[in-house]
Amino acid sequence: MTKIKVIIPAYNEADSIALVIKDIPNIVDEIIVVSNNSNDDTEINAKKAGATVLKETNRGYGYACLKGMSYIAKQQDQPDIIVFLDGDYSDYPEELTKIVAPIINDNIDFVIGSRVKELREKGSMTIPQIFGNWLSTSLMTLLFRAKFTDLGPFRAIKYKTLLDLKMEDKTYGWTVEMQLKALRKKLSYTEVPVNYRNRIGVSKVSGTVKGAIFAGVKILGWIFKYSFK
Repeated sequence: MTKIKVIIPAYNEADSIALVIKDIPNIVDEIIVVSNNSNDDTEINAKKAGATVLKETNRGYGYACLKGMSYIAKQQDQPDIIVFLDGDYSDYPEELTKIVAPIINDNIDFVIGSRVKELREKGSMTIPQIFGNWLSTSLMTLLFRAKFTDLGPFRAIKYKTLLDLKMEDKTYGWTVEMQLKALRKKLSYTEVPVNYRNRIGVSKVSGTVKGAIFAGVKILGWIFKYSFK
């Protein structure tokens, strides 16, 4: 039986986190919500919905993901697959079965949920997000012959493969770091088209000019760092 664990980084997602947890298919063994210094009821609501709740006081998407990984590393019964999912209800958690299917059925190492235009709700991705995705994936195609079309946060990866990547980014470069390292290690990967809707609440990244710029700089920094290795 394939053992799957989900890591959900969450910063002030009290209004959405229980909805996310409720829609995750029951094939998942454990749902881990990492409260990234939340000061609302995110932790309370996540616990009530049945998730394991961890606290990470250092603000940053990567910090939260690494906290979840550190918790799993200490468990005796290790998972086969790790799924990363946002806590804002923009993804459709029930599509997790689609995300993990290529790993389970075809032995693919790494799967990204691609937020294709025809499946995106109007306004769910900002213009800076759309442009940033296009620029990043285009550069990866140009520099590394990659076939990625998205930096989507809804993704699944074999647990042992994830450990081999030795992830290190603490903030917004986490997703692109994973993709670049997957390319460098010549992992098998694929994308699965997923639905995407307007998030609940305001984005902490794309919802602010500062956040969007910082994320863009981090992402491009990782791409150019790897292009000269």
